[in-house]
Amino acid sequence: MTTHPALRGGLLALLAAVLFGLSTPLLQRLGAGLGPLTAAALLYAGAALVGLWSRQPHGREARLARADLPRLAAMAALGAGIGPVALAWGLQHTSGTSASLMLTLEAVCTALLARALYGETMDRRVWLAMALLLAGGAAVVLDQSRAGAPQLWGLLAVLLATLAWGADNTLSRPLAERDPGQVVLAKALLGSAATGALAWTFGEPQPGATAALALLALGATGYGLSLRLYLLAQRAFGAARTGSVFAFAPFIGAVAAFALGERDASWVLLLGGGLMVAGVLLHLAETHGHPHTHEALDHEHAHRHDDGHHDHDHNHTPMLAGPHSHPHVHTPRTHSHPHVPDAHHQHGHG
Repeated sequence: MTTHPALRGGLLALLAAVLFGLSTPLLQRLGAGLGPLTAAALLYAGAALVGLWSRQPHGREARLARADLPRLAAMAALGAGIGPVALAWGLQHTSGTSASLMLTLEAVCTALLARALYGETMDRRVWLAMALLLAGGAAVVLDQSRAGAPQLWGLLAVLLATLAWGADNTLSRPLAERDPGQVVLAKALLGSAATGALAWTFGEPQPGATAALALLALGATGYGLSLRLYLLAQRAFGAARTGSVFAFAPFIGAVAAFALGERDASWVLLLGGGLMVAGVLLHLAETHGHPHTHEALDHEHAHRHDDGHHDHDHNHTPMLAGPHSHPHVHTPRTHSHPHVPDAHHQHGHG
């Protein structure tokens, strides 16, 4: 992990991608006949259960603060409201394979916003990767436009979901140092309550017990557990790179849709998928290391004392072993090692 600092974050993001990718074609089937608001409410109700179950005790993770509430509300509106509603509606009007591939563009949106808001480093390979992802998305849209307006409108709804989740991913970056269980619980409760209230207001049909339980389970794994892993990955190596690795999710979804019986892939769709795979692989091939200076920093998050950055004392209290959380101060230092834009490596690059 010391010589390859992106490995932990990459594996966490990849596991999050697997869970979310599998959920897309399953949502298309389990949400059939339900309104998109109802489906979104059930998905995030399931996610809230994971957040409730996975909260950490005080002293193990940093707690949410009152100042985090506006950010959480924006995340809930985008990621637990607009995103899943647009996806659920889009999946009813286009194929699961096309929708899964279109979701790859979430990585582009996340990377651009992370660059603009947090100044995360992006070298030429990253820019080339995003160009390939955009080209692949254009190929998918071209392919679906030949299928007629209903398919195209469904794909555009999925595109809206990717934009909402890209903004949500970027907003969640400062909360990656908080207890991920608390973040998942707060976001999921806000999103589920809002979409559930809207579903009742607009008179969407009520789901049967089997469909409701299935969507709750799908939300617990594909949204709740996936979001928890995504936040931990952001903590490890930043918003842009987490979004890039998470771009594997659509390909997992496309493969799952094929396994479930979809056979509507054309050569244009396959070309788009190939371009997107190339873009993801370029993202993962990035390496970064140089002499850099850490400015004085005072913050709180879960940390260890054997990672090369947390050598502070505990004011005459016994030194804690393993992960723990408390407010601590970093003194200035200059050194060189492979690194990624985590909370301790937000320095500029000229």
